[in-house]
Amino acid sequence: MTTTEPVTPIEAVPAFAPAAAPATSSVSPTRRQLWRRSRWFLLSAVVLLLAGLLIAGLGGNSQYPPLDPRSPDRDGTRAVVHLLEKRGLTTRTVATEAELTAALREPGTTVVLPEPDLLTTPQLDSLSDVRRGSDSRLVLISPEAAALDAFAPGITLATVSAGLPDSVGSLSGPADCPLPEAVRAGRAELGGLLYRPGPDDIACYPRHGRYPLVRHTDAGSRELVVLGSGRLLTNDRLDDDGNASLALGLLGSRQHLVWYLPDYSGSAPATERKALTDYIPSGWSWALLQLGIATLLAAFWRGRRLGPVVSENLPVVVRAAETTEGRARLYQRAKARGHAADSLRRAARHRLAPVLGVPLSAGEPDPTALCAAVADRLDRPSADVRSLLYGTPPTDDAALLRLTDDLDALERQVRQP
Repeated sequence: MTTTEPVTPIEAVPAFAPAAAPATSSVSPTRRQLWRRSRWFLLSAVVLLLAGLLIAGLGGNSQYPPLDPRSPDRDGTRAVVHLLEKRGLTTRTVATEAELTAALREPGTTVVLPEPDLLTTPQLDSLSDVRRGSDSRLVLISPEAAALDAFAPGITLATVSAGLPDSVGSLSGPADCPLPEAVRAGRAELGGLLYRPGPDDIACYPRHGRYPLVRHTDAGSRELVVLGSGRLLTNDRLDDDGNASLALGLLGSRQHLVWYLPDYSGSAPATERKALTDYIPSGWSWALLQLGIATLLAAFWRGRRLGPVVSENLPVVVRAAETTEGRARLYQRAKARGHAADSLRRAARHRLAPVLGVPLSAGEPDPTALCAAVADRLDRPSADVRSLLYGTPPTDDAALLRLTDDLDALERQVRQP
């Protein structure tokens, strides 16, 4: 007569149902780890952004040349042009010689040349011929001998003993002349180059027998105004003394005001071949410099982090725990949960099969025999055991952790029923 040993009730055996994973067993990176990994990249991005903003801010101050009617800077003339427009005058800028020629031919026009001596001699002669048939007022700012010879031969540039142009600093003083615009303005701030007027010219604001303001009148109503400096027209000095009144009088005597603003830097001659670098905008040089510095800093940072190369004698003994941890980290970085689950299940099957007496065939136990043996040992449904040992891969890290805990619980129950 055979006797059977009492079987431990199922309720007394710890179930291999999913166990609650400890809070510290998560493989997802923490906030502290994310911050430590990304802080240097964020710092580099902030430094590059600040450097770009600084360079852009510094480069924006020279947007307009001096005496530009569009410029709100201290040396611009936007204020006087705005006042003239409020009086009903029309104002515009021209940038080509053809547009300047057309403006000189228009009736009722005041044309301002801020830098007349930058024009070539043929250009000055051509404009002088055009102006003979017009009734415009031409305002020359700081002209020298070439421009005076072309437009007003009677006015000469005052010189010092060495033959250099005579000039004085801007100084407020009385007009001392019958010019209506100067009489209304009274004291005004003039200076710059000084001139000697012709017999029929009106000269104002004298400086030791020489003048920074001269008006020359040709036949008819054609007028030429010579200013030694455009300082009184600027936004910074317009509200001093009678500068505003004098500026409005000199520039507002006609219905239309035209300001000549060419690109004096000029383009290369048509016969000159341009290099490839000539077509690259100037701002790209700063961008390339920033990229080069960032590359050097990144190389220095990574080089210091990796450290020098260390020689190691072979063969090297690597502990199994280190190999397992390294492989697990590779799986984690690649998000290969399926491969990790397969490795865990395969190892569990290989450990369970000898305990239950299931032979290995081609390196693997028979799935049906193994699941039946486990189910018979624990008195559990075979389908549950198969789902655990041969189931689908987990979909997230939490499911992978639950699978690990379930496999551990299953092995403990099989070994210690």
